[in-house]
Amino acid sequence: MPSDNLRARLLAIVDRFAGCRIAVAGDFVLDRFVHGLPKRISREAPVLILKFASEQNVPGGGANTVANIASLGGLPKAAGAVGRDDEGRTLEALLDAAGADVSGLLPVDGYRTPTKTRILGGGLHSIRQQVVRIDREDVLPGGAGLEEALAARVRAACAGASVLVLSDYGYGSSRPEWIAAARAAAPGIRVLVDSRFRLAEYAGADAATPNEEELERACGETLDESEDRFERAGRTLLARLESPALLVTRGSRGMALLRRDAVTVPIPVSGTAQVADVTGAGDTVIATFALALAAGASFVEAALLSNFAGGVVVMKTGTATVSPEELRAEIGRGGAILEKVPSD
Repeated sequence: MPSDNLRARLLAIVDRFAGCRIAVAGDFVLDRFVHGLPKRISREAPVLILKFASEQNVPGGGANTVANIASLGGLPKAAGAVGRDDEGRTLEALLDAAGADVSGLLPVDGYRTPTKTRILGGGLHSIRQQVVRIDREDVLPGGAGLEEALAARVRAACAGASVLVLSDYGYGSSRPEWIAAARAAAPGIRVLVDSRFRLAEYAGADAATPNEEELERACGETLDESEDRFERAGRTLLARLESPALLVTRGSRGMALLRRDAVTVPIPVSGTAQVADVTGAGDTVIATFALALAAGASFVEAALLSNFAGGVVVMKTGTATVSPEELRAEIGRGGAILEKVPSD
């Protein structure tokens, strides 16, 4: 059956993830989760008092992309800025422990490592729900010296890598001009972009992985759940970026792969309807997409693998990663999806 052949190809691609060298440049974030047990309602204000239970630090933003590449067997190299603070040192240690090359991280004086602190409350034997999130956000200071130092780290990270991922969360460690810098340093390298606020500026990338909100922002048009508007916006962005492909994540609608001179390929959502947490799912998607392309996948095959990886990670709480074993299992359960997606 066609779906069996496609499944076999996808599994073979996952086997080739091991050892693929991927550079990740951009905004590195520390995700901090503080867990508490409900205690009582405060007498000072109508708020819940939580008794501290535990604290967990994990890589977020572009650092989560790095962590996912490592967890899937790839060899990521990180390039970007962190602060000379406890959060920056914690983030560097976490990535180093995950197996990433952190020699491209640049500690910057006066810059505070972006940190997202989520407070979660719940009982001992129940799923803890997020109560509030506190973001510590700092934009990287300007200056030609700092920009050149970062660009040098990006060029060094690209040496020996087959794919560069630019992760732009708006903190200043990702620049559109690094596409040309990467290709000058490593001819033939493919560049993928994940940009929250200025995707349209990354012209010349080989592919981008926006969600629908980011697609709307890049095109200046609301989609209003219209398939016609979605198709028009996607084609507009594809032309503006002059890119071969665009992979749009659509929540419960799955994904859509748009390519120049080819019909749009809709990909049904993977996993169940019982989503636990979408935190960091986009980072998992682009990490898997990058590894798949590095391992020789077509855009359709890479999109399918990204969809399956996303289906795994949203079933986990917090900022999470996916293992090759989990991805293989999800591919095995994805026969209905494979039947609906045309092969290349």
